[in-house]
Amino acid sequence: MAEHPAPAAASWVDDILFTGRPTDICLRLPEPVDKGTLQCLVGEAQTRLAAAGLRPGGAAALRLPPSLAYVVNLLATWRSGAQAVLLDHRLTDHEVDRALERLTPQVVVAPVRTGAGALRVFVDVTEGTTPWSDRPAGSPHAVIQLSSGSTGPSKVIGRTVEDLVGEVHRYTMIDGVALPGERIILLPSMVHVLGLVGGLLYGLHAGVELCPPERLGGDAVLAAIAAQDTPATVLGVPFHIGLLASTRPSGPLPQLKRMTTGGELVPAAVARAFTDRYGVPLGNMYGMTEVGVIGTDLYGRHHPGIAPAPGIQVREQGGELWVSCPASPYVGLADPTRWADGWLHTRDAGTVDPDTGLVTVKGRLDSQVSVGGLKVDLTEVEATVAELPGVGVAVVVWDDGITAYVQPDGPLSEETLDKLLAERLAGYKRPRTLHLLDQLPRTTTGKLVRSARTLRDAAS
Repeated sequence: MAEHPAPAAASWVDDILFTGRPTDICLRLPEPVDKGTLQCLVGEAQTRLAAAGLRPGGAAALRLPPSLAYVVNLLATWRSGAQAVLLDHRLTDHEVDRALERLTPQVVVAPVRTGAGALRVFVDVTEGTTPWSDRPAGSPHAVIQLSSGSTGPSKVIGRTVEDLVGEVHRYTMIDGVALPGERIILLPSMVHVLGLVGGLLYGLHAGVELCPPERLGGDAVLAAIAAQDTPATVLGVPFHIGLLASTRPSGPLPQLKRMTTGGELVPAAVARAFTDRYGVPLGNMYGMTEVGVIGTDLYGRHHPGIAPAPGIQVREQGGELWVSCPASPYVGLADPTRWADGWLHTRDAGTVDPDTGLVTVKGRLDSQVSVGGLKVDLTEVEATVAELPGVGVAVVVWDDGITAYVQPDGPLSEETLDKLLAERLAGYKRPRTLHLLDQLPRTTTGKLVRSARTLRDAAS
């Protein structure tokens, strides 16, 4: 593996993330952590990482759950001029070993002890740092992430310092994001792009407090909103919208400003249930691990359209959305079907309005199938299934025919489901096979898995 220049060293962490006063609160876990304390902890972690063998231009693999230890070691890695390899703590040992063999970090940071229950959003972690290799980082990127793997094997994705800083600045120009002095109730993992940049990095830069709830439950999220008087934006994924939509607040929540969701498309019924219950905007954010935030509709004014984020160009090519991306984000992969000539091929189906520039995402490109010569959009079928009474969530895929996997939230049989669908969908659109599962498989980020093979295994 060839040696590459080190990511830009300490200055960007100090100049972009440690701005403001040392007394400014940046995290509530639930005890407040100010920037001065965080900066001291980061300095101490830099010393430990260096003692274990991390050098400028090297890489540290972080296999930590959401925790103060994760934040500290991430910032310490970057402040050391090294690359951070982010490994979701829920990955198996086999998956982690494969990633380490490919990426050869100089050190691995992992928990020695954790003290929290399974549903804690942030946990208490005592970490240990282990030497792994003496090789420099395999690419010049500041961060290496693995894609969510909702439709297939994870891809290895790298982003540079300039790319991360550019996205942080992009957030500051988006109307509707949390403002300085406000709070973000942080629900998504900071290992993945929404929680990492839209939560942690933007919050540190802009002076927005990050307040993860104590537990991943509707009541705990509402308690986090009510804990301070300042305005709060809930940042999450569609799973979290459903969680809050089914939770009844015990009283008024004047602090709740809006909820912003990223990830997969939000079922219309779930969105209605949330807005009916809380009466605040449900903002939508479209992005990818490869480039971060692509477009937003944070006031819910353009549904189903979104406006491209500042500095981002989106175009439609043959029914697929392409996004401006100066360099390939993929590490060790030269695939012109995913990136070419400054454009990332998203593999998402969609349209771009020529007059307004608004982008409408219609789901995965592979959701368009042909049945008897007739075009069927599996996204439409899935939305129809998901809105039926008794259906909690649903995934519709092509598996030698249209196949629906359904997680009920009430009494439901395959016979009843088939009858309801017969009233709502033309015969050629109806699922040929129906599966009822107690729990649909999800990725580590909470996205529903759409791999036909994984779904088939779960049903069997």
